Parts: sequence; structure tokens; C-alpha cells
Amino acid sequence: MPGRKLFPNSVIPLPAGQGLATQGLLISPAEPRHRAAAMSLHFSLGLPEGKQRELEDRVAAGELIPFEEQARDYAADPAAADRLARWLTAQGYTIDQVTPDHTTVYATAPAGTIEASLGVRMVRVTRDGHAYTAACDTPSLPDDVGGPVFHIGGLQPFLRPNKHYRISHHKPAPDEAPGSDIAGDLGTAAKKQKKKKKPAAANPTQPPYTVPAILKAYGADGLGLTGAGQEIAILIDTVPLDSDLALFWRANGVSTDLGRVTKINVAGGTLPSPEGEESLDVEWTSGIAPGAGIRVYACGSLSFTALDQALDRIIADAAQRPALRQLSISLGIGETYLQGPSGEMATQHQKFLKLAAAGVNVFVSSGDAGSNPDDTGHSSKGPLQVEYEASDPCVIGVGGTSLRLGTDGHVAAEVAWPGSGGGKSVDFPRPAWQVGNGVPAGGQRLVPDVAGPADPNEGALLYLNGQKEQIGGTSWSAPLWAGFCALINEARTKAGKGALPFLNPLLYPLLGTPCFRDITQGGNGAYSAGPGYDLVTGLGVPNVTQLVSRLRDA
Repeated sequence: MPGRKLFPNSVIPLPAGQGLATQGLLISPAEPRHRAAAMSLHFSLGLPEGKQRELEDRVAAGELIPFEEQARDYAADPAAADRLARWLTAQGYTIDQVTPDHTTVYATAPAGTIEASLGVRMVRVTRDGHAYTAACDTPSLPDDVGGPVFHIGGLQPFLRPNKHYRISHHKPAPDEAPGSDIAGDLGTAAKKQKKKKKPAAANPTQPPYTVPAILKAYGADGLGLTGAGQEIAILIDTVPLDSDLALFWRANGVSTDLGRVTKINVAGGTLPSPEGEESLDVEWTSGIAPGAGIRVYACGSLSFTALDQALDRIIADAAQRPALRQLSISLGIGETYLQGPSGEMATQHQKFLKLAAAGVNVFVSSGDAGSNPDDTGHSSKGPLQVEYEASDPCVIGVGGTSLRLGTDGHVAAEVAWPGSGGGKSVDFPRPAWQVGNGVPAGGQRLVPDVAGPADPNEGALLYLNGQKEQIGGTSWSAPLWAGFCALINEARTKAGKGALPFLNPLLYPLLGTPCFRDITQGGNGAYSAGPGYDLVTGLGVPNVTQLVSRLRDA
């Protein structure tokens, strides 16, 4: 289109007619009422020539680049962002936000306005029973405003990542009858019971595993560390129930309180009801690091526009909160479904790069469908691929194991969990730090970096809507690592050191040391665990005592 810049990597091609399309999508015409409904988009602007590569190289080398320095040397052109915002306003958009670093402009407009201004055709797309208004072809912008833009996000809201948790079919025995002390603390039903039964004693060596059992299994007990002085961010769509948190802490003997949990409704709308992921993340990060503050960034939906806005809020908060140096994310979507190189991957990579540069370590679950996840992330019947965001070279991808404890509480066996996502990225090159015994030859980013327990059949204790559950998935292993990171950062603070830089350049040299227990058995479909690094469990599972010793003064 003469005089306009095209953005082919901002959409996947869809037919303009109606019928079935790729990934089982059902296409139908958009009606006038659909064109009148508002859609939220985000426009991503690149850094000045060569600046992103320069920042990537510094992060890969293990440097720490404070937010103040990033704001001075690694920001997008403010004039370009202002020019784009003025053009959008003139077209009928409402500007919701321009990020402080000028890399993202968030805007809302009726779908019909978007259709006319970006030169796209809108259709209705039904996926998994939900219908969305979406663009079916390539958007464009006038050259004079589109030059520095590299992605227009939100045009296909049916594209969204999946949660990585698995509630076990095995239902653990209830702690107690309704007349118990715990139930009495949280409701009035207990008062109506004539008889009370005391809680059944938890068996720490049998699933669902408790916090003390996991701390012991990974050498994180007896350290005198609680994450005090640290903050852990969690990115998810909604928040857990306070009553579930209280039940979990009581059952695990965890000494913390609701004053340490901050719930941020990023967009300010109505949040979905809890369904497990949000509860797992908060219960287990607070369990591992009870002295840390937990900040839940609830974005309301899993659309990429909502997730990106939450990431920008985390970046802004971390710049003002030096203790906010851990982030847990348990979401992912197969790289091939974004048909990369994807503009959305490039957008989030830019945000993860800024976090990694400032020493905010982001732990992302690698997925629960092995080496071949489908578009739902629930089945291993998809193509050979890894999932994004775990494949981003500026995050720590966390795979999964199946952990079995002996009667003395020590690890009896630990093997690769078949659901553990892992493999080779088709979008990101091999970082300089990803070397060591077992790392296969080639130039692709490898996933995962590390691992933790994930098998739902050997799963974690969870309280959801007042019920005791057993849960697993790499959504368990990622928040565990975020909690462990908070313990390490607390130890560094006590030693007079600042927060850790990006962890991966520090972790890979520890391959084969007592800092990791090598997982050498099991597989995830296409790949097998083995000595050294592998594409199922990465470097292995942590010995936190050893990691604290090695990283406290690094």
C-alpha cells in the first residue's frame, strides 16, 4: 500500500469469508453491532538503532543496568510516540496510556474505526466457544507515524496464552470435618456443628506435598531466610481468595499474613473468579518466602494487550521499588501458533529485556504438554515446539519433574515429568551464556533453564474456594523458583550486596556443581533427560543451600 507501512507479523492470516480456519477457528462475518464495540490495541515502538542489541549484549554478559540508566540511554523516541498518539486521536481513538519509556502506546476505539484507520477487515472468530471480533488481514499505518512502530497488538484477541496448572484427579482427604478450628475461623458453619473433629495430621512425605516438605527436598530449610525485605510479583488475570490463603498458611505452619499480599487490578475492571492458577502462585510464593511481600498484578484477561499493560505496570513499579526483583509467570503459547517471528514476541521481549537488565528475574513455566503442545497447551498432539514466554532469552524457563519423597522426608526419586515443556526455539538465537555439558550443538535458544516439581500425581497442596486440592504443572515449579530467588536476594542483602543481576549467566557455570541435582531419567516426548543439561529439566533442580552459598557474594 503506497505511503503506508505494513505489519504482517501483527496478525495470523485468516480467511475473509466464513468457515473453519487454522487452529480450529470458526470464521463468520462481523455485523454492525460488532464494529461498534470497543477494542483495545497496543502499538509497540522500537529503541534507537543498535540500542536493543547493545542492551541484550550487556545483559548476556551479566551486567546490571539500573532503570535510571535505561531511561536515559535505552528509551524510544518520545517525539515518535507523541506523533503516533496525536494521529490515533485524530482518527477517533482514545489514548489509554503512553509508557514512560515511550515504547508502547495503548489506545481504544470502536472496531469499525480500527478497520478504517488501519486498513483491515474485521470478522468474527469463535474459539473454544468464545467469539471475538478480529482483523483477518495485515494492518498498516501511514509512513510518517508508522516508521518506528514494529507491532500493532490486540487485533486478534483470540490469540492468548494458556495457564500451566493441572489439578490432580486424586482428591486429598479433607483436613477435618466442617466443625474444625480452621473452618470456624473463616465462617459460621462450624458453630452449628455439635461435634468437632481435629484436623487429620498431615503426612509430609506423601502428596499433596506441603511447604516444609518442599523446603527440605530442595535444601531450603534451616537457612534462617524468609525473603524478608524482598517483593515477588505475580502476573495473572485475577486474584486468590483471602480465605484460601489463610487456610493454606495455617495448614503449612507458615507465619505470614494478608498485609504482605498486595492485589493490583491493572485495568480496574471486574476480575474473573479464582480457578486455581492465581491461588497456586500466591500460596506457594508466600509459603517459600513468607517474609516477602507478594504483589499480584491482575490484568483481568489473558489478552496480550492486557498482559503487556500489566508488564509495563510491573516495570514502572520496579523502577520505584528496589525490593521488587522477582516475577513469576505461569503462562505460555506454542511459538508456531504465533507464526513468528511474531510482533508480540518482540514486544514482550523488549519488556523482559528491561526487567532482566535491572535485575528483575522473571521465572516462566515451560508448559505442561511436553515437547509437542497443541494450541490449548493441554495436549501433546501439536507440532514439535517450545512455548513462549519461557523461550524468551531474558527469562528463566522452568521445567518440571516428578518428585517422590521417602518416609524420612528425603528425596527417594526424581525424574523428568512427561508434561515438562522443552525443546528448541524457532524464534530466538542461542544466548552466549547457554553453554555447558549436555547443551546440544546449534544456534537456537534452548528451553528450559532449570526445573522443579510439577507432576500433579505427586503434587502440591492447594486451597481453592475453601476446598483442599492436589495440584501440579510447571505453574508450581515457576513460583517455587521465584520464592527461592527471594531467599537468595535476602542473603545478598544481609551480606551487604545488591540484588542479583539476570540469573541465567550466573546459573549455567554452576552446571555439574552441588548447586543442582542432575535429573537423568524420564522424557517429555521428543527429548530425554540425561547427564548435564537436557531439554526437559535444563540444568536440573536446585540445592538452595548451595545456591545461596555461591550466589550470596557473586
